[in-house]
Amino acid sequence: MATLVERHNVKQHKLRTAAQQSRVDGWRRRAPLLPAVIFTIIVTQIPFLFTIWYSMRSWNLLNPDGNIFVGLENFVNIFTDSTFRTAALNSVIITVGCVVAAMVLGIIFALLLDRKFRGQGFIRTLMITPFLIMPVAGAMLWAVSMLDPTYGLVNWLIGLVGIDAIAWTSTYPVFSILIALVWQWTPFMMLLVLAGLQAQPKDVLEAAQMDGASWWQTFSSVTLPQLRRYIELGLLLGAIYVVNTFDHIYLMTAGGPGTSSANLPFYIYQRAFLGFDIGQAAAMGVVVVIGTIIVAVFALRLLFRSFDIKD
Repeated sequence: MATLVERHNVKQHKLRTAAQQSRVDGWRRRAPLLPAVIFTIIVTQIPFLFTIWYSMRSWNLLNPDGNIFVGLENFVNIFTDSTFRTAALNSVIITVGCVVAAMVLGIIFALLLDRKFRGQGFIRTLMITPFLIMPVAGAMLWAVSMLDPTYGLVNWLIGLVGIDAIAWTSTYPVFSILIALVWQWTPFMMLLVLAGLQAQPKDVLEAAQMDGASWWQTFSSVTLPQLRRYIELGLLLGAIYVVNTFDHIYLMTAGGPGTSSANLPFYIYQRAFLGFDIGQAAAMGVVVVIGTIIVAVFALRLLFRSFDIKD
C-alpha cells in the first residue's frame, strides 16, 4: 500500500515538475516579444485611454475655462450631427467604391498580364507604377494635371468631342477622389490576383480545356474559386488603408464644397485642429475605432475561415 502511495506521489511530482517546466519554457519563448508588446501598449493603448477620457469632457481650446466633465453627452451629440453622418456615409462610399472598382480592374489586368508576350516585364512595371507613387504626389497629379478645369487633361479630352469643361473636384468631389484612389490601388489588387493566377495548378486548366469548357466556364468554375483567398485578402487590406484616406481629400477638395467630400478622418481633423473642439473630436475618434474594430474582426474571421478550408 505504501509503495502505491509513493508511486502516486512520485507521479504527481513529475507532473507538477513537467507543468512548471512547460510554463518556464513558455515564458522563455515569450520573453523576446515582451519589449515589443510593452512598446505597443505604450504607443497605442495609453493614448487611447486618454482619448476616452477627453471624449467625456466638454473641452474647446478657445475656451479653456469650459473644460468640464460631461459624461456621454459628446457621444449623443455625435449621432445627432448631420455632418458626422455625411462623413460616415462618404467613408463607406469611398472605401467600398475604391476597393471594389480597384479589384475588378485588377482582375481584368491580371488576366491580361498572365500570359507570355513581348515586353511583358516592361508593361508590368508600368502597371504597378501608380502604387509606388506617394499618395500626396498622386493626389496632386490628379488634381492639377488631370482634373483641373482650365488645363487638365480630362477636360482637354472631353473638349475634343464638344463637351464643356467641368470643375471636377468642386462639382463631383467624391467621384474625383474615387478616381484617384482607384488609379492608385488597382496595381496592388492586380499584383495579388496575378500571384493567385500563377499559383493555380496548370493541369486543372488543361483538364478543363480537354473537357471542352469555354474560357468563361473555366474562369468561373476553376480560376475564380482559386482566386477567392487572394481577392478577400486584397479587399480586406485595401479597405483597411483606404478607410484612413486623408491625403487625397485634403489636397484635392479640402473636404468641400462645404463638407460634402469629407470622410471621418478628415472631419475629425477639422473638429480637432480647425474647430479646436477636443472633446467632440475625441468622441468621434473613439466611435470610429470601435466601429473599425468590429468590422475588422468580422472581416478577419471570414478571411481566416477561407484559409482554413482544405483543398
